[in-house]
Amino acid sequence: MGDRLTILGLESSCDDTAAAVVRQAADRADILSSVVLGQGDLHAAFGGVVPEIAARAHAEKLDLAVRRTLGEAGLALADMDAVAVTAGPGLIGGVLAGVMLAKGLAAGAGLPLVGVNHLAAHALTPRLTNALAYPYLMLLVSGGHCQLLEVRGPEAFTRLGGTIDDAPGEAFDKVARLLGLPQPGGPAVEREAAAGDAARFPLPRPLLDKPDCAMSFSGLKTAVLRQRDRLVAAQGGLTRADRADLCAGFQAAVADVLAEKTRRALATGRMPALAVAGGVAANAAIRAALERIAAEAGAGYVAPPLRLCTDNAAIVAYAGAELFRAGRRDGPELAARPRWPLDARSPALIGGGRKGAKA
Repeated sequence: MGDRLTILGLESSCDDTAAAVVRQAADRADILSSVVLGQGDLHAAFGGVVPEIAARAHAEKLDLAVRRTLGEAGLALADMDAVAVTAGPGLIGGVLAGVMLAKGLAAGAGLPLVGVNHLAAHALTPRLTNALAYPYLMLLVSGGHCQLLEVRGPEAFTRLGGTIDDAPGEAFDKVARLLGLPQPGGPAVEREAAAGDAARFPLPRPLLDKPDCAMSFSGLKTAVLRQRDRLVAAQGGLTRADRADLCAGFQAAVADVLAEKTRRALATGRMPALAVAGGVAANAAIRAALERIAAEAGAGYVAPPLRLCTDNAAIVAYAGAELFRAGRRDGPELAARPRWPLDARSPALIGGGRKGAKA
């Protein structure tokens, strides 16, 4: 293995079919190509992602994404040093489609195979974009996950806290449905909130009375539902201003909770920098709140470009490169995993409601 690695990455854990080529050297990494084929039109009529539809679309599009990303990079499969693939967590049908294609590509081309934890790929994104040195504090916020992590290596994660029920992105999606907004809910709620008054409705900031880093967003979503129902009962429906104010209040509450819990994690003094990643990290209000918290704590702050916050294969390829350098190799027995905690030593988060623990 030389000083430079060229890695093909595959991502299919939810509703984005993605492939990318990343070249990593000792001191930098470059994204040579990145292709993301979305499935928004396929799921629009259902108000959310349908796992079976997503899995079939991945099976149909993964090879097309690989061919396109290799073409954009001007490279062939034989030019790769390894194939990295999201092996979990995620919707099992989609993850399985990616893992099976990666196995076939690796076997056919005689390349090493590296299975990547999708959450680790997000957690390592600041090293791809900013060469951020270990250790650092990572707030991982997405549609299905919310965790505060100490990151000390490509497989060294310590969870300081997380959500005990809905993830922030899940709550954004549910609030969007409650208010008749399109999916995905995050961007829709953020657009409406831009014209709203965040102070109009007294929405809660769950678990801020607890000293730890545990978070909860299910009750906040229910509070929005109750405010909506009260308005509908009083006036027969929602005005545009009502909807904008509810979105602004909800977004402000989420930002306040994330910022305060992150402030507590930084107060330990163990982490010199804060990074944020995941789809919810694309929200401008949340990014600004976290940047302010980092500045107050005297910590560095890294927020990756928006295109690398949502699901993509470039972060998978980069994580695969780090794992490959650390000696990681996977064989034909690599399994697709619907759940895969980053910190297996910490107990599962308690109080996950009917859906169970989120960790």
